[in-house]
Amino acid sequence: MTSTALLTDMYELTMIRAAMHAGTAFRRCTFDLFPRRLPAGRSYGVVAGTGRALDALTNFRFGPDEIAFLRERGIADDMLADWLADFKFSGNIRGYGEGELFFSGSPVFVVEGSFAEAVVLETLLLSIFNHDSAVASAASRMTLAAEGRPIIEMGGRRTHEWAAVAAARASWIAGFGTSSDLEAGRSWGIPVSGTAAHAFTMLFDSEEDAFKAQLEAMGEQTTLLVDTYDVDDAIRKAVELTDGRIGAIRLDSGDLSIEVRRVRKLLDSLGAPQTRIIVTSDLDEYQIAALRGAPVDGFGVGTSVVTGSGHPTCGMVYKMVSRADSDDPDAPQHPVVKKSLNKGTIGGRKTAMRQLDEHGTAVAEVIGVEVAPRAASNDRMVMVDLVRDGEIVGAEPLRAARERHERARAELPLFGKKISRAEQAIPTVFVSRDGEKTENIYLMGEAPANL
Repeated sequence: MTSTALLTDMYELTMIRAAMHAGTAFRRCTFDLFPRRLPAGRSYGVVAGTGRALDALTNFRFGPDEIAFLRERGIADDMLADWLADFKFSGNIRGYGEGELFFSGSPVFVVEGSFAEAVVLETLLLSIFNHDSAVASAASRMTLAAEGRPIIEMGGRRTHEWAAVAAARASWIAGFGTSSDLEAGRSWGIPVSGTAAHAFTMLFDSEEDAFKAQLEAMGEQTTLLVDTYDVDDAIRKAVELTDGRIGAIRLDSGDLSIEVRRVRKLLDSLGAPQTRIIVTSDLDEYQIAALRGAPVDGFGVGTSVVTGSGHPTCGMVYKMVSRADSDDPDAPQHPVVKKSLNKGTIGGRKTAMRQLDEHGTAVAEVIGVEVAPRAASNDRMVMVDLVRDGEIVGAEPLRAARERHERARAELPLFGKKISRAEQAIPTVFVSRDGEKTENIYLMGEAPANL
């Protein structure tokens, strides 16, 4: 087991140390992990990272090596070191199901426990959710633009080696078909795929020899890369070598919108109408959308998906929203509010509901204390229990997150599926204790009445 305990910021431990000496470290508190707003041009976000966060929580332990490091640096004194040595999260966590959509202010992950055990998780949780949700949000827009055509995730060479594994996982949740990353396949059971690069073709004395070698090793249903030298000559060779049975060809350069149409005609004229055309070359959701009417059978996406397609973080934050006034575990919590300019928070323990119309189309994200589905409605609650009294209860197969995402995205109104210059698909409505509703005021950084 590799400890995740030092994947954190120093100030979390210095806060705990000071609070322990002040006698406030073990007051019960609630922290919300949430996005203040969606990135510009995005109509929704996708929750990803929940399963990784639960795994990381399991391995969040301070062993002798971690504590020795903290002592050497003067970060932990005896009191803090003794507490860290026995650390095991004992609180409760609720959150949006992985794969679910989120909107401005959505309480994606809610942690309840003592101040010490809740605050020490801040950096670890934010790093996981900000990365994975950014990737999944971009991937979802790409699969939406692809309109059912498969997409291969192939961004492992464009990011940190372990971030690539997490990105492959997040992409698969959002509908990608396979990943080129073998560790993602081993770690998460994601389907993997891959054939050959230009270097393979250049290794041989002729392109024909390279194709023969690949066909011999991988069979006629393999995908041949045809733009190393001359595209037309390569396609003719591929068709000739397989009597028109080549499974697919891949284009990685040129004006793809023009090229795929020309290539499709060439394949058909050579008697290979069943041969699929796969395109790569720095694609993003906008380019995929532009190819909707083109005869493309599949896409390969790398850099843009692993970097969130221009938004590498979701801007999620982790803020205290309520606390007790004593260490008594049964002491009631009261809302607390941060009033910083443009960074206000909404106090109180919240829950969230997706309000749906009679057709099952989402119309609002309703967040409040006593939110419940309307009578005889399609409304549904979006939060689930993940950890109860320190025990993980929300672990699930990765496929469950993928299926949840597909269902949740299908609820979006038509304009919520817009790719270019999109606005939030549905309003976020905050409901106060007295039933008063405030719509989207949070986006302006003002905090409505405490929840």
